[in-house]
Order: sequence, then structure tokens, then C-alpha cells
Amino acid sequence: MRRDYFELAVEHIDWVDTGDQPEKPHVYIDFHGPEDLLRERLTGSGDDLLDASETDVAFRLQGDHESDPDAAGVVGVTNRITGDFVLELNEDAEDVLTFIRAAREYGRAAGDDGRYRVEIDVDGEPLVAYEKETFLVYDADGNLLRRESLIPSGVEL
Repeated sequence: MRRDYFELAVEHIDWVDTGDQPEKPHVYIDFHGPEDLLRERLTGSGDDLLDASETDVAFRLQGDHESDPDAAGVVGVTNRITGDFVLELNEDAEDVLTFIRAAREYGRAAGDDGRYRVEIDVDGEPLVAYEKETFLVYDADGNLLRRESLIPSGVEL
């Protein structure tokens, strides 16, 4: 599936810098392509759409985000059971890392409530929504960056 079929928007991340009341960060991924293709990738072994426990969200850097302020990367949602990519889209590293920081801070403030919400839409119409607690970040060589990742306490990788 083409990366340019997707648009990503976020909400509820500014409170971290302004000191306002914590709000759960939301990421909206809007798909503008053949709906059947996306539905097929979001369908599990049965005919049901994957649920949150059957998906993983990760970010793979394409450069060094510490030395390059314009570093970019790829956000990916995968099927946890098969390992297949559901979708991928290009994003600026700084934007994704800011989102992860807000999700981390929200998790600290809210306790066990999900740390962020992912909604996947088709042309603005909601298709699936997931409450997630993990968001893994990898460097350009595929090494996990634990410090930048969102990993709930007690989770062993």
C-alpha cells in the first residue's frame, strides 16, 4: 500500500509543554485509497477486524534524530500475529517523539488507562480505534531505542 494514501494528525499533546490538564494523546490516520485493501490488511484470521492486542505500533528512524533536527522516519502499524505491515507512513522524527513524550506523561498521570489512542479512518470515516500503551522506536539500523520508546513498566522485550 502506498504511503501517500495516508495522512496523520495528532491531538492532545500540547498540554505537556503548557502545563494544562493531561489529556490522552490521539493519533488519527486517515486513509485515502481503496478501502478493500485497507480492510483486508486490518482483518485477522477470521472475518473480524484486528483489535488493539493484535496490533503493534512502531517508528523506524531513517537518520540520527539527535544530530539532525530534520530527521524523518516511518510510522508502521503491524499485525502482531503475522508480523505483516498493515500500513506505513513517513513522518518527521521530532513530531513522533513529541507524541511519544506526551503519551508517556499521560500514562504517568492517568495510571493504567491506555496511554494513547490510534484511530484509523477511511476518507474521514472511523474504521477502527485502538487504546495502546506501547510505541517502539528503532534507529536506522533496526536497533531498539529504549529511551525514546514508550514501554509500559513490567514489559520485557
